[in-house]
Amino acid sequence: MKPGMKRIKRVMLPLMVACCMLMTAAQLKAQYVQKERDDTIRLWPKGTFDTVAARYALQEGNGTIKGVAFTRPNKTIYGRTGKRIYANKIKVVLFPVTPYLLEYLDLRKKQNPKKLKFVYLSPDAYRFRLEAVTNSTGEFTFPKMKPGKYYIQGVLGWYSSGYYDRYTGSGYNGYGTTNYYSRELYTTDHSDLLEKFVDVDNDGQVVEVKLK
Repeated sequence: MKPGMKRIKRVMLPLMVACCMLMTAAQLKAQYVQKERDDTIRLWPKGTFDTVAARYALQEGNGTIKGVAFTRPNKTIYGRTGKRIYANKIKVVLFPVTPYLLEYLDLRKKQNPKKLKFVYLSPDAYRFRLEAVTNSTGEFTFPKMKPGKYYIQGVLGWYSSGYYDRYTGSGYNGYGTTNYYSRELYTTDHSDLLEKFVDVDNDGQVVEVKLK
């Protein structure tokens, strides 16, 4: 290739790239730009959250809430329910029970992710909470609790597995048709919401709960 042609190619390549960028920018710029659709239905409690009452409910006391978090598969094995799956290192959240929280929990029954319908807790209501982390056997503790009514929850992720026969094809012989299958392993992910209302009746009381 002649030296002049190489120089022309070196000049033309950046020009072509610049032209493509300008054409792309011109295509994105217009008088009318269609907005993205947002079909999400957002539901909020209508009541007013009482921050003063929530702050008072979370003041320190002398009680203790001790618990173990676990789930149990629904399938039955020889007439028994599945083995316990303990919540290993999950976060357990505690809220003081207020009229606002009760309205939220009732409204949450209408939540339907398939229809893009979601229920939200106000930032103030979410701010007034306590958190604990379970150990490998699902145990957790909330110390220094004063008498009152509380709601605790956690989300436990787990999976199940099994085998199925996957069809791989058919063969023909003098006796007819033979279908062939291969044994395949499958896994299914699960996410269980663990929740419970807890009452601390007396100052200094130790309440033991099963969060499931």
